[in-house]
Amino acid sequence: MPRATPRRRAEPPSPAPPERREPREAGEARGPRAWWSRWSRGSAPQVSGRTKVTIAWVVVGIAVAALVAGMVPVGPGWLPGVGSVAVATTYTWALGARTGGRPLLTAAAALLVGVVALVSGSDVLRTGAAVLTCVVSAVLAVMATVPARRFWEAARECSFALFVAAIGGLATVGFEPRVALLRFEYVTLGLALVGVFLLVHRLGAGLHGLGRRGVVVVLLGTGVLAITLAYAELLRRYGTPGLVDSLLDVVRWSRDNLGAFPRPIETVLGVPALVWGCHMRARRRQGWWVCAFGVCATVPVANALANPSISLLECALSLIYGALVGLLLGYAVIRADLALTGPRGRRSRRAEEAAAGRPEPRRTDALL
Repeated sequence: MPRATPRRRAEPPSPAPPERREPREAGEARGPRAWWSRWSRGSAPQVSGRTKVTIAWVVVGIAVAALVAGMVPVGPGWLPGVGSVAVATTYTWALGARTGGRPLLTAAAALLVGVVALVSGSDVLRTGAAVLTCVVSAVLAVMATVPARRFWEAARECSFALFVAAIGGLATVGFEPRVALLRFEYVTLGLALVGVFLLVHRLGAGLHGLGRRGVVVVLLGTGVLAITLAYAELLRRYGTPGLVDSLLDVVRWSRDNLGAFPRPIETVLGVPALVWGCHMRARRRQGWWVCAFGVCATVPVANALANPSISLLECALSLIYGALVGLLLGYAVIRADLALTGPRGRRSRRAEEAAAGRPEPRRTDALL
């Protein structure tokens, strides 16, 4: 009788291979503190740069619509305040992102300041929020420019900067500040100059990176600024009645026949500095020091509506006239600069213009 085949004992199932984890990148931290650090730097959540810029422009567009509705007036009375907070928050985020800071953290701080100013109804807080909005708008308008190889490109950058500052001007007056006009203008101009020079100090490689040419430019711009402000102040306090009346007659004639009179500091210093600075930045990084004086154009635009004695149309015409005259002065300065330091001959100038292209981040990328 055949012997039965012995049964084979079942083998135990093999254990599953251990789950492999991706190695953590060097320097990557975990935990709530690390998450907050990444969030405040704007690196979380991950959103493309184009999407962020699109969202920012959409927010600004809606805010401008709310501000215009409040000026008409149409809609509830809280629309201008909400629009001002939206513009101030978005501009603060954009300035932080452009200068390599912590955009989400600074934007949250600006949002908190704006909301507290609106909810409290305090004139002091509203005025402080208006000053913050005006200064941030003026500095962002300069920081958002890019190098320009040709004059028409520099004129385009100047127009873009004035457009950004004009939106900031609507947001500034949307807070309904209670100000002494002359003091408000001086405070916003001084704070904007301090802020932009601190940023340019990093972009222009510090004071030691100025060189002889840069030192001359900074001293010249400072001298023009000091003379303009000192002359206006001396004329206001100690000017003879005949001289003051003759100057006021020119202003009145311009307002009666042209509709407005250009702001002197914008026309003489701010717009030419922006045009020349953007043109120089395509060739030398010292052009940032020239662009810094561009806040002398963007600040008057951002605080123009704080003057209740002039209309919106007069503000717009004053901006246009100042920009046109300033562009002519900027063109003359660029031609003089190329004549003194550039190559001789039309062909050589064309070659220099084509070769000019100092690398700089795009308008929507961080400078640092």
